[in-house]
Amino acid sequence: MAFIRAVPVEAADAAVTEIYDGDRASWGYVPNFTKTFAHRPDVYRAWQQLNATIKSSMDLRRYELATVAAASALRSSYCTLAHGRMLAEQVMDAESVIQFLTDRKTAPLDAAERAVVAFAEKVALAADQMTQGDVDELRAQGLDDEEIFDVALAAGARCFFSKVLDATGTEPDAAFQDLEPALREALTVGRPIEAKS
Repeated sequence: MAFIRAVPVEAADAAVTEIYDGDRASWGYVPNFTKTFAHRPDVYRAWQQLNATIKSSMDLRRYELATVAAASALRSSYCTLAHGRMLAEQVMDAESVIQFLTDRKTAPLDAAERAVVAFAEKVALAADQMTQGDVDELRAQGLDDEEIFDVALAAGARCFFSKVLDATGTEPDAAFQDLEPALREALTVGRPIEAKS
């Protein structure tokens, strides 16, 4: 499941029990990422608040496209699976998500979305090489400075979460094995999914 031990449910203190119960209610089980972050429940709660605040100022489609773009650029299977599934369930169909990850040129994205995706990928992989031209490209597609900052926040925040999960060897939950095979394969961009027990 991870390179570091999970905090067992039966050994959890009150703070860990609270985050386990909250995520069990949301996900139907305690995700592996929650077990990893259980070592620092205050950090996990701060992450949840930060992520929710970033997401609240963005359109769901733009947020998920930027997040999946950053996560897949980072080769984070866990985050690409979680947010790619969200895209397929709430924003676009599964075939479109597969195209987005495997053949970007045919994916059903408009020009502004393509610019957002390119910007999010560059934030994840080469933020030190960002130029005024990268920002101007988003402006040319109609994004204002606050919206551009939102994309940078979504991609930057994803770097934190994805890197912590991969650094600790946290495997994507076995529940992702239930995704339709072609979608599951497209979304598994790095570390493999945990085997079902």
